[in-house]
Amino acid sequence: MTVTTLPVRRLGDRYVSAIGFGAMTLTQVAGFDRARGRRAVHAALDAGVRLFDTADVYGPAGGGDGVNELALIDALRTWSGSLDDIVVGTKGGHLRFPETDTWWIDGSREQLRRACLASIRRLGLDPLPLYQHHRPDPQRPYEESMLALRELHDEGLVRRVGISNVDVAQIDLAQTILGDALVSVQNEYSPSARSADAEIGACEARGLTFLSWGPFGGMRQAKSLGGESSAFATVAKQRGVSIHRVALAWQLHRSPAIIPIPGASRPESVLDSAAAASLHLSAEEIATLDGAAPADPNEGGLR
Repeated sequence: MTVTTLPVRRLGDRYVSAIGFGAMTLTQVAGFDRARGRRAVHAALDAGVRLFDTADVYGPAGGGDGVNELALIDALRTWSGSLDDIVVGTKGGHLRFPETDTWWIDGSREQLRRACLASIRRLGLDPLPLYQHHRPDPQRPYEESMLALRELHDEGLVRRVGISNVDVAQIDLAQTILGDALVSVQNEYSPSARSADAEIGACEARGLTFLSWGPFGGMRQAKSLGGESSAFATVAKQRGVSIHRVALAWQLHRSPAIIPIPGASRPESVLDSAAAASLHLSAEEIATLDGAAPADPNEGGLR
């Protein structure tokens, strides 16, 4: 077995691969292909990916909690190499009711503790390497959720804390409460959805990592980026690589704080994404891509 070494970026007190793996896509459809998911995760590990992102609510409609966490940890543990340098990040604070497949948010102390302990049991990771608050709860002060995460960290249940789907003011409040325990912010960011530039700048200034979910902008946006007149398609054609690889490489050039976490369910897609960490864009290409008009910003998905 040959394992590739990817460029690395900082995540709190350690370094991980500059490209992560978003596990959500492994289990989003009923009857998902578990064997193919294992192959995709193994391909990521072989390619040098060392950061994997999941959540307790990821899975097919009606599947219940933990489907994605269980599929991911199964795939990781069936790999033949060492997992000592792997960071698994999961999330809590979102609820999904299997009877109706409706979503809700609960950032209460009780729910975050319950979700954290359940993720520890499913993943078999104690403490959790990275525990992320999935989304601010509009029904309660954000401070309440951050104090709950601080408690989980102080008790040794989570090693590092992340927050997700937040603005700059919430980043500031979280860091005030969590201090060095806070290591990451996970927001949507892609060539088609660039509204998180302020949050990326805040991460740079505060020494935090920005994990970009949906780095291709969703399936419809990715297709729109592939049109003949697209700047990203033009660069991809000139380089002889996929438009997805260019999109990831562009993000890596945008900021040293960014680690994209593209989703994939096929080994071929994983390898293409990992190769973006070594795609060096010219200053002219970066300027062209920076100036490319984003597609419809309302086509992002709920994460």
